[in-house]
Amino acid sequence: MAESVSETRQWDRLMELARIGAIPGDGVNRQALTALDRQARRLMIAWAEEAGATVSVDDAANLWFRVEGRIPGATPLLTGSHMDSQPAGGRFDGIYGVMAGLEILCALKDSGLTLDRPLEVVAWTNEEGSRFAPGCMGSMAWAGTKPLAAFAETRDAEGIRFADALAEQLAAEADLPRRPLGGQAHAYIEAHIEQGPKLETEALDIGVVTGIQGSRWLTVTITGASAHAGTTPVSLRRDAMQATMRAIAALNTLTADPTDVLRFTVGSLTVEPGSSNSVAGMVRFTIDLRHPDAVVLAAIGDAVAATVAEAALPCVATIEERFSAAPLDFDADLVTAVREAAETLGQSWSLMPSGAFHDAQLVAGAVPSAMIFVPSRAGISHNPAEFTSAAQLAAGTRVLAAALASQSRVTN
Repeated sequence: MAESVSETRQWDRLMELARIGAIPGDGVNRQALTALDRQARRLMIAWAEEAGATVSVDDAANLWFRVEGRIPGATPLLTGSHMDSQPAGGRFDGIYGVMAGLEILCALKDSGLTLDRPLEVVAWTNEEGSRFAPGCMGSMAWAGTKPLAAFAETRDAEGIRFADALAEQLAAEADLPRRPLGGQAHAYIEAHIEQGPKLETEALDIGVVTGIQGSRWLTVTITGASAHAGTTPVSLRRDAMQATMRAIAALNTLTADPTDVLRFTVGSLTVEPGSSNSVAGMVRFTIDLRHPDAVVLAAIGDAVAATVAEAALPCVATIEERFSAAPLDFDADLVTAVREAAETLGQSWSLMPSGAFHDAQLVAGAVPSAMIFVPSRAGISHNPAEFTSAAQLAAGTRVLAAALASQSRVTN
């Protein structure tokens, strides 16, 4: 099955998909549950049907391609990822994992092989969270982490409700069979670009992903008092912008890590009234904290509120935690299967954690899961410059095929 993977077919199809939502610099802007998303999905559906797969969609608009196995009633193998992108994203993040699964369906057909177990490829809805936050809504709903209804009132930047966008998506795919959310599976293995520099720096082919570091997303609102920039003495101001600068400096001290393992990011900042000749009355900014150790992540995250409150005086600070995910270890047997697949195919590899979160993090709560990484040039991702070569992508798909095949056997 691995030998039947076509490097050229996979690359050509990825490039064809990249034209849907293309932006300057070889980038892609293809947001979840949009017309561009639907166009890309229709193209994938056509290719899946050509490969002999049956296609269905569930209540979260997760898209499923299935080929049957040799053993009736056997629980399926799952692979896949997501098709949505960041607003200024690249051509490979997420979509590679779906395409790798589709290429394996094509390889099965070309080789004439049949696995013992059914093989299903899934494109999860709204992994990125760039249109509707948080991300991974489709995989959360499928795994039972959160009910789909919990996301209904979430709105995008234009005020569109997630529930309405989802309804529009499902109406556009009303011709597809509908399947229920959830279900049983034997294993889930997701292929993805690394989105970091380790594999390229160490000249390695495959990242055998051991788990995903934990994350906490917080929103900080600092409230002061807007005032005239020319007439209000500095000593009398409650300047929310100056308070924010002190708060971020204090957070940099709190999160300083000589081992460079902890990740602290302020990624978004909003200022009101946002006028050049007015003292800021309110500033809101986001915090992204990540660490593979749950104890460290909890301690740092819990210290944010007091750190910000003290630094922001005389302004008032409030903290809202929008998302949290504990560190996750992938299934040890599946991690071994990925490593052995890489060795069998002569690919150099390294054990490594994932710094980013992925749908596999949510699926792992319901199904034994693992991941495969392929190199990212210069470690760049969420950027039009994101790049992985056709040969590197094909190598990852072949390892994925071999790892899935190793899990296919059904024993009595």
